[in-house]
Amino acid sequence: MDAIPPRTSPERRAAPPQASGWTVFAAVMLLIVGALDALWGLAAILNDEIVTVGGEGVIVWDISAWGWFHLILGAVLLLTAWGLSAMQSWARWTAVVFASLSAILQVGVLPAFPIWALIIIALDVIIIYGLTARWEERA
Repeated sequence: MDAIPPRTSPERRAAPPQASGWTVFAAVMLLIVGALDALWGLAAILNDEIVTVGGEGVIVWDISAWGWFHLILGAVLLLTAWGLSAMQSWARWTAVVFASLSAILQVGVLPAFPIWALIIIALDVIIIYGLTARWEERA
C-alpha cells in the first residue's frame, strides 16, 4: 500500500527570508550613493570643468580618470543594491567592501569638492553601519 505523505499546515511552512529594516535602509542608501557616483563619474568624463566647484583639483591623476573610477563603482553599487534588496547572500559583504571603497575614493577628490565628498563619505559610513549593526540577527 502506498503511503500518503502528511500535509503540512501553513504554520509549519518555512517563511521566505525577509530583509530587516536596516538591510532595506542600507539597500536604498546604496542605490542613492551608487546613482550619485555614476552620475558624477559620467559628468567628470564628459566635461571635467563642471564638477570642480572652486577646488584645486584631485590628489592623484586628473578628474576624468576619477570619473571613470566613480562611474564603474557607481554601477557596481547599483548592482549590489539590487542584490541586497533581493536578499542575495553575496550582496551584504560586497556592499560593505564597495561602500568602504567608495569612502576611500572620495578622499582622493576631496580637494576638488569637499562638501560633496564629505556627504558621500557620511552616506557610505551609514550604509556600512546599517549592514553591520546587529549582524547576528540577520544571518
